[in-house]
Amino acid sequence: MNSTIDSLTLDVPDVATAQAFYDAAFDLGGRLRFRTADAAASGFRGYTLSLVVAQPADATLLFDAAVAAGASVRKPAAKSLWGFGGVVEAPDGALWNIATSSKKDTAPATKSFDDLVLLLGAADVRASRAFYAEHGFSVRKSFGSYVDFDTPKGTIGLGLYKRAALAKSAGVSAEGSGSHRITIHGTPGAAEDPDGFVWAPSGV
Repeated sequence: MNSTIDSLTLDVPDVATAQAFYDAAFDLGGRLRFRTADAAASGFRGYTLSLVVAQPADATLLFDAAVAAGASVRKPAAKSLWGFGGVVEAPDGALWNIATSSKKDTAPATKSFDDLVLLLGAADVRASRAFYAEHGFSVRKSFGSYVDFDTPKGTIGLGLYKRAALAKSAGVSAEGSGSHRITIHGTPGAAEDPDGFVWAPSGV
């Protein structure tokens, strides 16, 4: 059985403020938790979170809700060769990519999403891929500097992308240092990957 991610914990300045933002912006169904922490971090934290939706109208609704709740726009929502989407930065500093591969709307807009995916920026994609393979993640597809792991439906997806390419896709500089300010909870248990991303057991 493939390893899974069941939740994520973000380090934030104030838990109540973070919870209020996410309640207003996205309904993540308990998959996101918060911890008050002041570990030093500057610039790009080395990851993005993606909400994959069914159609452009859903992406626009979620994007606008995040901005209305206090997020900053890093990439305006717009059509592209691959579909439609945009990137916002939450008040806590997390980068959210809201996107769909569809270019047409087929139903009334909703704030529902199909997948929540964590993309980790890797200094050495091959080394990080080997680490995650050793920890029970099977590769679904891989090309160049990108790896998509085969995670069960209903859990949080996981992928790797070259750090500089991931930052560029999010509309930010790749420069950054210090804490990633995120803890990943899943079946691999306590671990730390080659880029310093910290894992903890499910439910901890």
